[in-house]
Amino acid sequence: MPQPKDFDPILNALQHKYNAIGQNTHTYLEGLLYSKPLEYWDYIQTDALLNLQIQRTTLPDEMVFIGYHQINELLFKMILWEISQVSENTMLTAAFFESKLMRISRYFDMLTTSFNIMREGMDVEQYMKFRSTLTPASGFQSAQYRRIEFASTELINLIDYRFRKDIDRNTSYTHAFEHLYWQAAGKDYHTGKKSILLINFEKRYKDEFLRFMESHNTKNLWTRFKELPEADQMDEDLVKAMRHYDYTVNVTWVMAHYNAAKHYIESGSGDAEATGGSDWKKYMHPKYQRRIFFPELWTEKELKNWGTDL
Repeated sequence: MPQPKDFDPILNALQHKYNAIGQNTHTYLEGLLYSKPLEYWDYIQTDALLNLQIQRTTLPDEMVFIGYHQINELLFKMILWEISQVSENTMLTAAFFESKLMRISRYFDMLTTSFNIMREGMDVEQYMKFRSTLTPASGFQSAQYRRIEFASTELINLIDYRFRKDIDRNTSYTHAFEHLYWQAAGKDYHTGKKSILLINFEKRYKDEFLRFMESHNTKNLWTRFKELPEADQMDEDLVKAMRHYDYTVNVTWVMAHYNAAKHYIESGSGDAEATGGSDWKKYMHPKYQRRIFFPELWTEKELKNWGTDL
């Protein structure tokens, strides 16, 4: 392969780079003499990735279930990565905001269509057998999904609608946490007693969630949108992207999840409980909890009929 005759511009750029951080350029160049060429499997960490699927049973379709949920978590990580670029941007523009929202929405489109794998890709009889070994674990316990919610909207929009009138910006994060919409899925509706599902989840993540809630109180997607100049807030493409993201996450994707759960739970034993013991129908269906990230961007009629046409 022919080599460029003049490496000086590149060497000068490298020297400038390392001088800026107080490093010796010669040392870094010398290190290249002994480094190995990068291979695909080393860069992607293929072996490590493919050894993360550990079954609890001998049922073949459990592998589908594990792999599918791990793919979900990877996509959640990508979504959070994109959201952070909006929340941390000091020179935010409508065009940049819109491009990131549509990228995030495409990830959720993948998550939505991929539920066909869950719905049609596992034998019902096998699922009903291995699901009992998962108790009390549940997809409810996806910490990354909870972070996506916290990073998308103001906290009041994630509060159980029964308690919203008593919570405002002066409410402590700890008190607000106890009244998040998903808390209802982990508590006895009458006594308020927490299930082991919720107890374990909070033991692992509550402190982290409280810090995340506070750090995103003023830099979630909605507050960043409201910081834009008024003309940008009226930008047709951006508003369309905001509405698309909101509906995709809180209706389309949720209903795909709901229908997949309904298919297996009702096709199997007919048991109304999910693996974590939650009343999954009322927890998941958008018409009950009315999860809406950007309510000000929807008409009164749209808000009233949220999730009822599905």
